[in-house]
Amino acid sequence: MADMDIVTVHRGTSPLIVSCPHDGSFIPDAIKARMTPRARVAPDTDWHISRLYDFARHELGASMLVPSHSRYVVDLNRPPDGVALYPGRRETGLVPTIRFDGEPVYLDGQEPEADEIRNRVETFWRPYHDALAAEIARVHAEHGSVVLWEAHSIRSVVPMFFDGRLPDLNVGTADGASTRPELATRLRAVLDAQTDYSHVINGRFKGGYITRHYADPARGIEAVQLEMAQCTYMDEDSFAYRDDLAVRVQPTLRALLAAALA
Repeated sequence: MADMDIVTVHRGTSPLIVSCPHDGSFIPDAIKARMTPRARVAPDTDWHISRLYDFARHELGASMLVPSHSRYVVDLNRPPDGVALYPGRRETGLVPTIRFDGEPVYLDGQEPEADEIRNRVETFWRPYHDALAAEIARVHAEHGSVVLWEAHSIRSVVPMFFDGRLPDLNVGTADGASTRPELATRLRAVLDAQTDYSHVINGRFKGGYITRHYADPARGIEAVQLEMAQCTYMDEDSFAYRDDLAVRVQPTLRALLAAALA
């Protein structure tokens, strides 16, 4: 771990920050040894999401934050006290003990206890959020405004979280609280103008902790989460990136980001 950055920050030149909190898949050996064989491959990763959005750095001047470690180590898009994001619904939590398929992450009796969870928050969660807060402050000071784009993806069928197949593009603005109405209107116009991908705004995924915590539209800090169905850009079974699919969806992503920056 000493040779691995907890978070990599690519500093950009525009008001756009792309945060990829579930892109990491690394699990330290000491933790992995206590996990079930399936959990050791980190199947619930937002696979390749920073690769999919890499154009935003080069074409739109975006900053990008990419963690190294898996959400199984600690979920960066959860509050540090573990309070539920969607009360009354099943969730995997700050330090997940179940996978998205409902099966256990840990071998019997090997789940982390409170002291270990606190240590993981300080070791892995805190550096990402310190870096994100610092980048938001830098961009805001330079431009007077920030668009924080939370880049996420998930399997298109996850019965534990939603019925049937997930729409391709799931935009969350915390039910309108994390953006000004004008930005939300521009995003909706982009989604409605295209016909290749199904979409919903503030459906099952309304935005997680990062979207809700850092947004401050009155100060010009707006936050949007986009949860993508992974079948739009990759093979969901092998976790392989599909260039043929990615190049089809990237123009819609470009249009959304451009609209957010408009």
